[in-house]
Amino acid sequence: MNVTQMEIVVRCTEIDVNGHVNNAKYLEYYEWGREDWFEQQGLDYQTLKRLGAVTVVARAEVDYHQAAHQNDRLTITTWLEQAGRTSLRMRQRITGPFGALVSEALFVLVTVSPETGRPVLVPEPLRDLATPGA
Repeated sequence: MNVTQMEIVVRCTEIDVNGHVNNAKYLEYYEWGREDWFEQQGLDYQTLKRLGAVTVVARAEVDYHQAAHQNDRLTITTWLEQAGRTSLRMRQRITGPFGALVSEALFVLVTVSPETGRPVLVPEPLRDLATPGA
């Protein structure tokens, strides 16, 4: 399985006036998790670029289940659920202390040419990493 996990600690600058992590920060957390996933698969930005395709987010669907607070240790879990012709479905979840589900998300990424920005086929090394139902 090509599932990765990374741990972060919530900082004071990520808290909103309600005393919990601002909803927009989760998009940033998820981006960190995706970048970590790509790097752990040996597919960092420069490698993808050499393969003729980089990724851009086309859709983000985020569900929030529980608030996270300053100094909470959060775990971001990431996996590639499905690879299509020119798009990827990545699933992610964030858990907090004691494994409590904080948030879960679906991101649809499109593979595009680094030169033209037009959609291109998902490179085989990336396509082979899809883990349905992880």
